[in-house]
Amino acid sequence: MHDSPKTPTILKKVDWVSDHLSRLCLLLAGTAIVAMTVMFAWLVFGRYVLNDTPTWIEQVSHLLLMVIAFLGAAVGVREDTHLSVVYFRTAVPSSIRTAFVFLTDLMMAGFGALMFIYGLELTKFKWASLIPLIQVPEGLRSLPLTICGVLVFLFSSTHLVRLLMGLDKRKDSIE
Repeated sequence: MHDSPKTPTILKKVDWVSDHLSRLCLLLAGTAIVAMTVMFAWLVFGRYVLNDTPTWIEQVSHLLLMVIAFLGAAVGVREDTHLSVVYFRTAVPSSIRTAFVFLTDLMMAGFGALMFIYGLELTKFKWASLIPLIQVPEGLRSLPLTICGVLVFLFSSTHLVRLLMGLDKRKDSIE
């Protein structure tokens, strides 16, 4: 993603792992979108043609929505395409902008760590109960949150390391 001749080997390895994790997240989120589309087509067909509404679709779609939202958000952090307000960063001189970018990455890494810690607690707490109609652990609803937390921490920390080493190539960082 950000290779240059002076990029340390460990950072290249982290980038390789991050790239593959990001692609996997996109694949899973894309598959979830397709599955949800097919399921809702079946829901409409069942309701209006067969007059027999498949009730399990709502519960499964909630699970898929969590996968789409949280894995997509993690990829957004990695690719620097997540929603952000950059007005203040672009309105200030480059030296202050760098501090804003650093602070943003630091807060995102902290937020990712908190998402992981509390998401893991929630997942463990809810794992013993089952989701009605589909009989899978309730903890599956919060598992994407937990995974997203780890990924946001990893991706934001990598951005921080690159920024500190002067290797950050994001358009909004240092221009």
